[in-house]
Amino acid sequence: MTDDAATIEAIRRELADSYDEEFELELEDERLEGVATAATGHTPNGMERKVYFRELLRLQHELVRLQDWVQSQKLRVVVLFEGRDSAGKGGAIKRITQRLNPRICRVAALPAPSERERTQWYFQRYVAHLPAAGEIVLFDRSWYNRAGVERVMGFCTEAEVEEFFRSVPEFERMLVRSGIVLVKYWFSITDAEQEFRFQMRIHDPLKQWKLSPMDVESRSRWEDYTRAKEEMLARTHIPEAPWRVVEAVDKKRARLNCISHLLQQIPYSDVLHPPVTLPPRVRHEDYIRQPIQQDLYVPDQF
Repeated sequence: MTDDAATIEAIRRELADSYDEEFELELEDERLEGVATAATGHTPNGMERKVYFRELLRLQHELVRLQDWVQSQKLRVVVLFEGRDSAGKGGAIKRITQRLNPRICRVAALPAPSERERTQWYFQRYVAHLPAAGEIVLFDRSWYNRAGVERVMGFCTEAEVEEFFRSVPEFERMLVRSGIVLVKYWFSITDAEQEFRFQMRIHDPLKQWKLSPMDVESRSRWEDYTRAKEEMLARTHIPEAPWRVVEAVDKKRARLNCISHLLQQIPYSDVLHPPVTLPPRVRHEDYIRQPIQQDLYVPDQF
C-alpha cells in the first residue's frame, strides 16, 4: 500500500469510528424493540433508517454551527425536557449533545432533593445550574417536577403546588429578561406506547435499572399525571416562555422534529475561525525515551 493509500485508509477508518456511536445507539434501539416484540407481540413502525441517519447528521452539523454561534455571541440558552416516564427525553438529549462540546453544552439531571435542599427556596437548586455566557444547559426534567411527579406522588402539598404556579411565570420572565433564551419541550406519548416501553425495560436486563419503583407506580396513575400535565401546560404557557409539545410515539421523528425546532429558536450563522496550523514537531537529540514496564499495560484480550 502506498503512503497516500495508507493515509486515505486511515482517514476512512477515523471517520467511520467517529460515527460509530450513533450506529451503536441505533442498534441499541433495535435490540430493545426486539426484546419488547418478543414479549408483547407488538412491532413498532418507525422511520426508514437511511432517511433518519441522513437527517440526523445534517441536523447535528447545524447544532455544531449553533454551538459556535452561542459561544461567539456569549448567549445563554436553557432547554427544558419534560414528559412522562419513558417518553424519549433522554434519547433526544443524547442526540443533541452527541457531537457538541460538553464544556459548552451540558446536561442538568438533578437527583431527588436532599434534606437541606428541601428547606431552600424551591428554585434555588435549579438556579445553580443555569448557564453562564456562551453556554447551553439542557435540563432532563426541571423545576416542573413540582407540577408533575411531586404533586401526583404526594411529595408536596397542594398549597406548595399553587405557590409554584404563581411563582413560575414570574421566575421564567425574570430569566428571559436577564437575557436567557428559554425553550420548553413536553414529550407526549400514548398510554399504549408507555406500556410498550415499560415492557421493553422489564424484559431487558441492560435496561431494568431504568424502571424505578416510581416509574412502576406512575403506570397506575396515568390519569392523575394527565390531569397534572393539562393544568401545568395551561397555567405556565406564557408568551415569554411557551410550551412546545413533541409527538414522541415515533422516537426517530421526535428527535428530528425536536432538534429542527430548537435550531429555529436561535438565529445563527457561521462563525469565522482562524485557520489552524500544526507547529513543527520539536525534537531533542539528547532525549531518550524510557521503556514502560510491561505490568503497566492493560492486557490485550481483544
